[in-house]
Amino acid sequence: MIQFADIYNNKKVLVTGHTGFKGSWLCLWLKKMGAHVTGYALQPETVPNHFNLLSLGVSSVIGDIRNFEKVKDVFETVKPEIVFHLAAQPLVRRSYRDPRETYETNIMGTVNVYEAARQCDSVRAIVCVTSDKVYENREWLWGYRENDPVGGYDPYSSSKGCTEIITSSYRNSFFNQEQSGRKRSLLLASVRAGNVIGGGDWAEDRIIPDIMRATARSETVIIRNPLSTRPWQHVLEPLSGYLLVGQKLFEGQKSFAEAWNFGPLEEGATTVENVVERIKKNWDRVSYVLSEGTSSSHEANYLKVDCS
Repeated sequence: MIQFADIYNNKKVLVTGHTGFKGSWLCLWLKKMGAHVTGYALQPETVPNHFNLLSLGVSSVIGDIRNFEKVKDVFETVKPEIVFHLAAQPLVRRSYRDPRETYETNIMGTVNVYEAARQCDSVRAIVCVTSDKVYENREWLWGYRENDPVGGYDPYSSSKGCTEIITSSYRNSFFNQEQSGRKRSLLLASVRAGNVIGGGDWAEDRIIPDIMRATARSETVIIRNPLSTRPWQHVLEPLSGYLLVGQKLFEGQKSFAEAWNFGPLEEGATTVENVVERIKKNWDRVSYVLSEGTSSSHEANYLKVDCS
């Protein structure tokens, strides 16, 4: 079956953050489409982990996205045509514990990728994965649109907001063929997805993995922020969007070189408590209590994105 106009077949594709949850699924999909995939990331953080279980056979380079010389060396060696940048510190509560790591990874890591791409003539398309949390969240009942202001209360969200500003700056300053005088076209887009669920996620502070771990140990899981509303979606849904954007950029369609939201339909935005109740219906062993205390670390209560 031909997917995405067969654009990825025999293409050199670099995926940063390939050992993570979404990155490993993306590499699997790219391999199935015939792409020559190289990944650059830290070692997987959990045992077990999805990347090792898949045994994909991709070229895997273990390194820190904050190490510019190593990032640049990967670009020079691989000479990728399409880049998916997923490497990040992705957890809100961890960003409170180590804000410096979060900012260095999410902001300077992105700068390193863009600088390496700027010096690599083979690159024609970059898809930078940020987050639905990039928006200046005012707890609105309607979804945020791509042209709404970016911001961020916590270190993670603000680091991703900064990533969006950096992306816009590089797009205008260095990847705009008309203004920069570049001899080749390099198109850059950012993609913003909501809460992603699916098989292969063993990360900390994720609602479904936390429930699965506790239930397997016959423990009661404490549910934080049960009334918080999030735009839930299966991991393959935003990935299909990322791949579509990558296709359009590689084809030279400049109208796709901007920010894009990816999320569920209206009914897919629901509370944490509702998600837990649905899991409980399918696995009666699940035992949980709703946290009544207020967390010392602020997290958004209401968050939806407009994907129209």
